[in-house]
Amino acid sequence: MAADSGSSDFQRQIAAQRRAKELEARQEARAAEQARKDALKRYEQDRIAEAVELTKAAEQQLVDLDNILAKSLADPPRGVDFNALKRRPAEISLDLGTEAQPMAAPVWQDFEPARPSSLGRLLGGEARYARERAQAELDFAAAVDAYRTYEVNRQRRVAEARRVHAGRQAAARAEADTHNAKIDRFAAAVRGGDRHAVSRYAQMAIDRVPDPPRFRRQRLAGYVPESTLLALEWQLPAIDVVPAQRAFKWVKTRDELVGTSRPAVDIRQAYQKLVAQLALRAVHTVFSIDRFSLVNTVVFNGYVEAIDPVTGQSITPCLIMLRANREQFSGLKLANVDPVACVRKYFGADVSPHPEELQAVTPVMEFKMADPRIIDPVDVISRIDKRPNLLELTAKEFEYFVHNLFTRMGFDTKVVAASGDGGVDCVAYDPTPIRGGKYVIQAKLYNKTVPPAAVRDLYGTMQHEGAKSGILITTSGYGPSSYEFANGKPLQLIDGSGLLAICKEYGIPARIVPPSK
Repeated sequence: MAADSGSSDFQRQIAAQRRAKELEARQEARAAEQARKDALKRYEQDRIAEAVELTKAAEQQLVDLDNILAKSLADPPRGVDFNALKRRPAEISLDLGTEAQPMAAPVWQDFEPARPSSLGRLLGGEARYARERAQAELDFAAAVDAYRTYEVNRQRRVAEARRVHAGRQAAARAEADTHNAKIDRFAAAVRGGDRHAVSRYAQMAIDRVPDPPRFRRQRLAGYVPESTLLALEWQLPAIDVVPAQRAFKWVKTRDELVGTSRPAVDIRQAYQKLVAQLALRAVHTVFSIDRFSLVNTVVFNGYVEAIDPVTGQSITPCLIMLRANREQFSGLKLANVDPVACVRKYFGADVSPHPEELQAVTPVMEFKMADPRIIDPVDVISRIDKRPNLLELTAKEFEYFVHNLFTRMGFDTKVVAASGDGGVDCVAYDPTPIRGGKYVIQAKLYNKTVPPAAVRDLYGTMQHEGAKSGILITTSGYGPSSYEFANGKPLQLIDGSGLLAICKEYGIPARIVPPSK
């Protein structure tokens, strides 16, 4: 009985241990399952949060694009401060080190031997003292000589160091004076309306206009003093700057973040609004920084760099052409306008209807006609220049010159007889299929501003002739009223600078030198 009892207890212990292990295993399994569920839940929450963040980022990106003009108005552009461009002479330090102060001169007390005591004198110390004193006097004299030599050399080195320092400081002042004189000349040239100086001044101002990081920043400014016009060539961001996805969500069954595409029409409208804002902001910047009232008209050509999907070639289509004069612009309340409606209806700007297809518009004035790097200043041509002076031609000779120019450009041109020409000096036909057509051209050999009436007459003539466009070419310039009238109409106003630019492009030697007063 005792043996059976012992065996039974042992079996019960084994069973209890087995149950305990099974319980522990079940608990571990439940804990592992719970941990797996918790991890899965955290993963799901993280993915959902990621989708929310992506949606917020897309929304914020669109908000930033929508507020580019408003942000500029909140922080008005400032012109170039000429004084801020000047330099102070660099302060060059002079460190003489240990030689800044003379060394202490040797003193006899440091060399003089101690006199012997009374007992020392009795023991022969007087003779020893005499010998020590004689040696001390020699050592002192040598120290004095060495000191004097060192001091002479020190003073010479200090003087040389001061001379070199004074020369370097004078050079620094001269460099600053030269730079500041250059700034003064630059400021005077800007105030005087010099083509290159005003172009540079405007370039500095537009380069300061901030953009989001993804934007490219290729911008050019060219001033045409004959027409008090500033031309801007502005690189626009590609249309993919508008977020293509409107919202994001996490699809659990595929464990994938899926975006909801923004409708193509919404992308196009958002991009057109962006482009319109960039144009208005640029014009606003120019008129705001023009402290000397040098610019009355701004031409903005906005282009984009892209790849033609048909040819695979790089292209730079112009997507907006805006022309605005100061009087027009001063009447705007930019904070309240619809940018697209403003540029299209108020300024008559040409805006690409389908920028997503890179559909280009035709600039009424290409930037090269105002680029100061290409065109020589009209009124500062050397007298020894052998190029023909267009102002020395007769009116009829100038008409023939324009006729020959358009022929060189590839047009089929005809000079209209002087009698009964109805205001047409030349008719040109562009033989290019689809975009070709008839152009009526008037040539004005002027050395003063062309009156607005000439522009209005050209428009009436163009309509009467059934022409595609009217082109007015002059050796002088146009006023803001002429550009205002031409806005939104198929008219091209080519001033003296633009004429010289075209001549240079087609290899025709020409210059425009007003007669001396």
